[in-house]
Amino acid sequence: MRLQLLALAIILPLSGCTHLFFKPTRHIHQDPAAQQLKYEAIKFTSGDGTELTGMFFAPAGAPKATVVHFHGNGQNMTAHYPYSAWLAAEGYNVFIFDYRGYGASGGRPSLDGVVQDGVAALRHAQKLPGADPARIVVFGQSLGGAVAAAAVGESGFKPAAMVIEGSFYSYRQTAAAVMRAHWLTWPLSWLPWLAVSGRHSPSDYVAAIDCPKIFLHSGSDGTVPFAQGRKLYAAAADPKEFLEVPAGHIEAFGAFRRAYAPRLLAFLDSALK
Repeated sequence: MRLQLLALAIILPLSGCTHLFFKPTRHIHQDPAAQQLKYEAIKFTSGDGTELTGMFFAPAGAPKATVVHFHGNGQNMTAHYPYSAWLAAEGYNVFIFDYRGYGASGGRPSLDGVVQDGVAALRHAQKLPGADPARIVVFGQSLGGAVAAAAVGESGFKPAAMVIEGSFYSYRQTAAAVMRAHWLTWPLSWLPWLAVSGRHSPSDYVAAIDCPKIFLHSGSDGTVPFAQGRKLYAAAADPKEFLEVPAGHIEAFGAFRRAYAPRLLAFLDSALK
């Protein structure tokens, strides 16, 4: 994401090109079946008719709730499902999906389009086996946290809880902050205010989302500035919680899962009572 933002500011400063936040791939990065993880391939349709794909991981018994995973800006869901699929063994439905232009989903990514895809995923999640519309948990990582906030805010959907990791308050502010971190581009850090669209930023929605929320972010995150994660948390309505992760970008349930999985499960138990 960092290199894309630099290119955005230097090469296309006046084009309104928020699409450069997207780095999709089409190939399979990891196969859950190779890890003895059972899943179902899901096909569903976005609001404008774009065909989308997802993966559904079901628990052994009746689900405690349904987790909808909005993944980050790079690759596709076959690289991101390990961050959430483990929750199936803890009794949760897990539904991860690809935005348009990612993996086997149709179309090309755009900010308006992926938000529309997020709304469609929230609607489809309520139709999954054992799903209770009153017990939907939204899990957004990095760009996915921003898309999730917009999808919830623009659809009027009320999740039971939200988990936001490594995300940001504003597209424009994040692009400007990344530019300020480099001496070469620091003098041009004003360009994102012209080049990047302000539409669908979490800043427009997070204060109105009143379900329990947990935010996670690393103080040394080299992709999304920690200050952006803190600003997003500060703007959020109560009830809310913030956990600082030791290192990396969206690694709370990757490299540091052993430490943070119990804390997430405790949060979900409390939020779903």
